[in-house]
Amino acid sequence: MSALLRTTVFHSIGHPYSLLLRSAVAESRRAPNRYAAFAYHRAQLHTGAVNQNSLTRTQKDGMSAGSEGPHPEDLAASKTGVMEDTEKITAAPPAVHGDWVLFHPVYSPEELRAVEESHKMERITRPHVNCRFFTANLKHFRTKWGFDFASGYKHKPLPPNSSSMSLEELRRGGYVLTEQAWLMRILFLETIAGVPGMVAAMLRHLTSLRSMRRDSGWIHTLLEDAENERMHLMTFMALKKPSIWFRAMVLGAQGVFSNLFFFSYLISPKTCHRFVGHLEEEAVLTYTRCIQEMEAGHLPEWANVPAPEIAKDYWRLPDNAKLLDVMYAVRSDESTHRFINHSLANLDPKTDVNPFALREPDMHVKGKKLGFERSEAEEYVAESHKLLHQAKADESQLK
Repeated sequence: MSALLRTTVFHSIGHPYSLLLRSAVAESRRAPNRYAAFAYHRAQLHTGAVNQNSLTRTQKDGMSAGSEGPHPEDLAASKTGVMEDTEKITAAPPAVHGDWVLFHPVYSPEELRAVEESHKMERITRPHVNCRFFTANLKHFRTKWGFDFASGYKHKPLPPNSSSMSLEELRRGGYVLTEQAWLMRILFLETIAGVPGMVAAMLRHLTSLRSMRRDSGWIHTLLEDAENERMHLMTFMALKKPSIWFRAMVLGAQGVFSNLFFFSYLISPKTCHRFVGHLEEEAVLTYTRCIQEMEAGHLPEWANVPAPEIAKDYWRLPDNAKLLDVMYAVRSDESTHRFINHSLANLDPKTDVNPFALREPDMHVKGKKLGFERSEAEEYVAESHKLLHQAKADESQLK
């Protein structure tokens, strides 16, 4: 089983019996339609649809290699079961809008409420990282010189007599943030959160070009994370246009953080993914607190604010969706980033296959677990391999 995860593309090319990625690429060339069927042949998993993965997509129907087709949630067959005839789908439905191009999960109501804060979870083991060192230094960075200081974010536990205090008194005491303070926090967080995925993807892209070999599926997932964070920013920009001073602060912070992360990733990718996993834990905590304040009535300004159109398009929200629904969706995304980065931090970035290259677990896994241990990632890759072969067998029986 260990061979499945540690197989590199170089090894796959030289070995007569190639494994997961080699098999996926070869099969997609022979029968790309089977993966469209496979993408919907699951109940418990969100997947990126193999035919939408840049590692396995082949040129077809006049589309350039690597281009994206309709999102799975837009296809009627995704609501009913396995697609019987994928050739009937020639274009995305006209009702689809938005500027997203990469795969991202669309959550069910049950999944949106399946996310747990990291302190409620069993900590994953980190044999190569001192957990206490990271936790202590992240707390210092966050509270003293990091995102909390830059965004003016302060969180104080509610006092015992909070039930008898008015909203204005709670805000004056610093126990509850105003909607403007929350927007400041969220906008600043999202302008920085999109940096790690893009920097890591760029470095792995250059490594792939330099070494003249495939990337084992990491680049696409990292780009998905980066664009997902950017779409969070675009969503909240619909609520507030930042001032020139805020933009200048973001410019400086982004420049410093981008360069620091760039050089850090060159030195230790595993440490960087672990660090990003901790940052995403803080993002989950931020949105959880915001949701709690909205549901407690501490943000009456947002009580009846409709979801921005870009959010409805991106997460496939209903027409009557509110801003609270957007917060739940964004929190689920942050939980996904938390899960992916903690999982990647447990792998060998030089040899291991990305276990999420072909599919991802649903929020009942990603929302309740910090990440896969390496042994769990091996099992997940093996299961993906079995599902691919099962889809192939099912298609053969249909013929």
